[in-house]
This record gives sequence, structure tokens and C-alpha cells, in this order.
Amino acid sequence: MKKIRYDMVFSMLLFLALLAFSTCIAAEFKRSKSKDMKSDGKRCSLPGSPAFGLGIAASICLLAAQIIGISIIATQFCSKDEHVCINPRTRIMSITLLLLSWVSFGFAIFLLGVGTSMNKSQMYGYGWLDGECYVVKDGVYIGAALLSLAMVIFILGVTLTTRTRDHQRQEEQGRMQGKEDGR
Repeated sequence: MKKIRYDMVFSMLLFLALLAFSTCIAAEFKRSKSKDMKSDGKRCSLPGSPAFGLGIAASICLLAAQIIGISIIATQFCSKDEHVCINPRTRIMSITLLLLSWVSFGFAIFLLGVGTSMNKSQMYGYGWLDGECYVVKDGVYIGAALLSLAMVIFILGVTLTTRTRDHQRQEEQGRMQGKEDGR
């Protein structure tokens, strides 16, 4: 069986996380504002905004990053390589980081979902909730962006605390061989 190239997988994970972060920041600046709302007294209307598409893109990137990150962790736990005897302290830290990654992912997806749905076009009488128009508050997308970065940091923390001794030794040998070849 082929060895997994972790550098490529980590690169993809970081790329997706940065893409989710940047689309969240862009969505914050492109979201519907209260000045865009039109009202006829009882009913209101909001035009659609580019934040709708940006929010969907951020959600997809965030979901893909979470799947890749959890897959990395699962392959490390289910690997047939000889694992380091993980002491209870490291195990608790790994589990805590894993739970924090899921919590930050859940909150980020929730913020993105709610914010994105509010940025879809809201016609007169067909508002977001109960026929009323709502506008996303400042900082919702920035909060989702920060939570997406936190999620990736937690995933990287779990992968670093659950690495195998064999994998670490192979990396050290590769570095030493690279230094010898570079002479």
C-alpha cells in the first residue's frame, strides 16, 4: 500500500482553509446592508447580494477542509504502523483538540448558513422569516472566518499530537539525506 503524502494533503487542507477564510472576508464586505432594504410600510424587500454565493463557496471549502482533516486523523489512528505509546495527557489533549475542531466547524457552518440565507434576494412579503426582512449584522462573516482558521489549527494540533514514531523517524532520515545530497 502506498504511503500517504502528508505534505500534499496538508497543503490542500491549508489551501481550502485560506480560501474559506478569504471568501468569508469578501462576503462580509459584499453582504446586504440596511440601506439596501426597501419598504412600503408593512412589507419589505432586499435585493440579492454577492455574499450569497461567497457564503456558499466558503461553506463548501470549510466542509471539504473538515473532511480532509478528519480523514488525516482517521488514517493516523487506523494505521498499521507502530504507534507511539500515547500517554494519557497527550490523549486528552488530542481528544480536546478534536472536539474543539468540531465545535468551531459547527459554529462556523451555522454562522455561514444563517448569514448566507439572509443575503439571498428577499421579495416583498416573502422575507427571510415570517415575511420580514433581516440583514446580517456586522462581523458575522468575520466570526465564521476566524472559526474556520481555528478549526484548521485544531486539526493540525491533533495530527501533530498523534503522529507515529515511525513517521517521525522517516522524516528525520529524509531531512538528513537531503542535507547530505545538498553538500
